[in-house]
Amino acid sequence: MTGPGLDAELVVGTPVIAAVAAATAVRVPGVARLEPGVLGVLGHYAGAGSQLWSGLPTAPTAGVRVRRAQGRLTVQIDLALTSDAEVVRVGRAVQRAVVRAVADATGEQVDSVTISVLDIDPR
Repeated sequence: MTGPGLDAELVVGTPVIAAVAAATAVRVPGVARLEPGVLGVLGHYAGAGSQLWSGLPTAPTAGVRVRRAQGRLTVQIDLALTSDAEVVRVGRAVQRAVVRAVADATGEQVDSVTISVLDIDPR
C-alpha cells in the first residue's frame, strides 16, 4: 500500500525502550528486582510526570535509564541480585537479554547496556 504519509519515520520513545529493558532484566535468573538509587527514582518520576498527573498507568521502569545521544542508544540498569547470584554471569546475561529484547520488540539497536548492582537480596 502506498500513499502520502506512509513513508513516515517511526521513532520508538525512550520510555518504551525502558519498559522493555525493565521487564526483560527482572526475568533473568539471579535478578531479585530493579533497584533504583535516589537519582533513579527522581528521574523516573520526572520522566513519568505527565502520565502520573493524568492518572495513566506507567510501566515499572524505576532503575532503568535510556539515553539517545549522537546517534547512540544506551541503557543503564540498576539491580538487586539474589544472594546466590554470580554477579558477572548475571550482569552479562542481563546485557545480552536486554539488547535482544529491545531489538525484537522495537527494531532499535542498543549500543551499550551498563549494569550496576546496588544490592544483594539476603533471602
